Amino acid sequence: MKFNSVFDIIGPVMIGPSSSHTAGAVRIGLAARNLFGREPQWAKIHLYGSFAKTYRGHGTDLALIGGLLGFDTDDERLREALEIAKKRGIEIEFIEDSARVNHPNTARLIIGDDDETLELIGVSIGGGKVEIIELNGFELRLSGNHPAILIMHNDRYGAIASVTAILAKHQINIGHMEVNRKDIGKEALMVIEVDENVSDSILKELKEADHIIQIAKIVS
Repeated sequence: MKFNSVFDIIGPVMIGPSSSHTAGAVRIGLAARNLFGREPQWAKIHLYGSFAKTYRGHGTDLALIGGLLGFDTDDERLREALEIAKKRGIEIEFIEDSARVNHPNTARLIIGDDDETLELIGVSIGGGKVEIIELNGFELRLSGNHPAILIMHNDRYGAIASVTAILAKHQINIGHMEVNRKDIGKEALMVIEVDENVSDSILKELKEADHIIQIAKIVS
């Protein structure tokens, strides 16, 4: 099965040794943290293909955990990410998974705390570019060429309208939009590509819209 890109982050300043195994992995971990909305208390990380074979030597483990801690690709603390996570009481398990995947640099992150769990599948495609191909069982289909907003919400009347009204008020143009739901009236995922990065103040306003559970932005 071929998955499409959710977002594309280009050319980050980074701590080495490899953009695919380090910078991309940081971005995957950071995306998971942003979507979770806070620092997790535990993380189970399945590594596939090349990630599974070389993650210790290439620092992929440090990078993924650094992202979960909120570090960016150029943060010097990445080298001590595992030690910092341990000091913060975060339980971490790495699993070398032999399941077949479409890309060798694939990671599945399952993170959580006492209140919530999030599952995300990310792919590092080279040069610091990453794709998030699945979130909590939702397959994501975006071109990856523009900034994006990912919104978890209750499947209720008015949820989509409240979001689009806020974006229209701030003259944010929507280039592409998808809404997926698991069942009528249950949790749903709204994924919106926009023409420009959305400011934190607008993001805060979106979080307060009707029926919104959680929200994260992907910058270009």
